[in-house]
Amino acid sequence: MPRFLDTNILLRYFTGSGSEKALAAKVLLERIEQSEEKVVISVLVVFETIFTLQRTYKVPKVKIREMVGDVIALRGVQLTGKRLCLQALDLYVGKNISFADAYNVIYMQSQQFSEIYSWDTDFDRIEGITRIEPAQDM
Repeated sequence: MPRFLDTNILLRYFTGSGSEKALAAKVLLERIEQSEEKVVISVLVVFETIFTLQRTYKVPKVKIREMVGDVIALRGVQLTGKRLCLQALDLYVGKNISFADAYNVIYMQSQQFSEIYSWDTDFDRIEGITRIEPAQDM
């Protein structure tokens, strides 16, 4: 039976902070990589990990995509929407938008939505997505 993997394990693994815990996280991730362990993560774990790496640890987006993408892609990691997350990581870097916006674009595309109500002009950079600003007099 798989166990749920919390964000703090991934952050220790990626940053090496708290040496004993970082080492334990490394050992666990190696076991997952070798299919000796299976874990489940949620999309919120992915979001929190990316947000913290970017904001707190100032990790560049390209490095975040590599680090997080490699872990998500492991066969021992179960994640509903794994493909969407991996595609969102590429868009996050490729269009230099937030991961939340990237994930929402990929989700919209998967559901065949092409219009979004938003004041966020980052969506204007995405081909096939039309941003609509709500009017007060709708």
